Amino acid sequence: MLLKLNRVLNRMMPLITPLSVLTGVLCGSSLTPYTYLSPWLFAFMTFAGSISLGVRDFVNVIKKPLPLFVCLFILHITMPLVAFGLGNLLYYTDQFTITGLVLAAVIPTGVSSFIWVSIYKGNTALTLSIILIDTLLAPFVVPGVLSVLIGTNVELDTWAMMGSLFWMIVVPSLLGMILNEWSKGAVAPVWSPRLNPFSKVFMAVVIMINGSVISPYLADIDLKLVGLAAVIVLMASTGYVLCFLTAKVLRWNEADEVALIFNGGMRNISAGAVLAVSYFPAPVAVPVVLGMVFQQLLASLAGVILGRRSRGRERLKFASSRSPHGG
Repeated sequence: MLLKLNRVLNRMMPLITPLSVLTGVLCGSSLTPYTYLSPWLFAFMTFAGSISLGVRDFVNVIKKPLPLFVCLFILHITMPLVAFGLGNLLYYTDQFTITGLVLAAVIPTGVSSFIWVSIYKGNTALTLSIILIDTLLAPFVVPGVLSVLIGTNVELDTWAMMGSLFWMIVVPSLLGMILNEWSKGAVAPVWSPRLNPFSKVFMAVVIMINGSVISPYLADIDLKLVGLAAVIVLMASTGYVLCFLTAKVLRWNEADEVALIFNGGMRNISAGAVLAVSYFPAPVAVPVVLGMVFQQLLASLAGVILGRRSRGRERLKFASSRSPHGG
């Protein structure tokens, strides 16, 4: 039953996040008292995604670290600078929106990127290593980049934010990896399919709660909100295109290219929303939650493009093998 439910939820991924945001907004502030649950639910999601992490795969990636470094550079230097530039260009008088854009860009890559990389036959070992290292760096990178780019314009409780990221992401990730090693990899095939449906349901709940917190800012759809949504889509699309072009320039194989596209394009947006709601004024969370609305839709679009390209290549190979001069 859980396997069937997980397959249904996988197909619904592009719809789960926008519907959850809409539900949260429609509930108004009635879900706000449950904000304290978000970090705990998120810790479970991280743990469930981490039991597939193996030390051996991680070591193999470390031996050839260039793809890892390139992805981290795009995630935490290039994209935050893009977000900061767009924010100052379009919202130079609105420090909260600039902070929200930078926060949406600087948070670590999404655990759900592993699902998309798996579907489109990317390098899953590289993906898991990026997720793990990015997760371990998050308590230092996120407050650090925010401090450098945003500075004192918005009050940052850096130590509290680091502690929250540590307990939400780092500890559950390490527990998952230790469990994987202790069981010699046996835990993932048995428990991942059982825990994944709960992770997706919990993700929807976290998004609903955060949508409820910022409902006053999303209830009235005006030109500013529509414009901000367009900026978020532009920013996220830039991440995908940048990763694609980088992989092309460096002449990576298709598996590494797919891994970079999804890891560099996606973010752990639920963690960003939890941070935004917990440590910033509510307007800061608006760009982050808007990112939730479009993230899975953009990932789905990127997947469709990659799938068509892959099928096109297969048809060319087949035609070449059938031709008199082919092979």
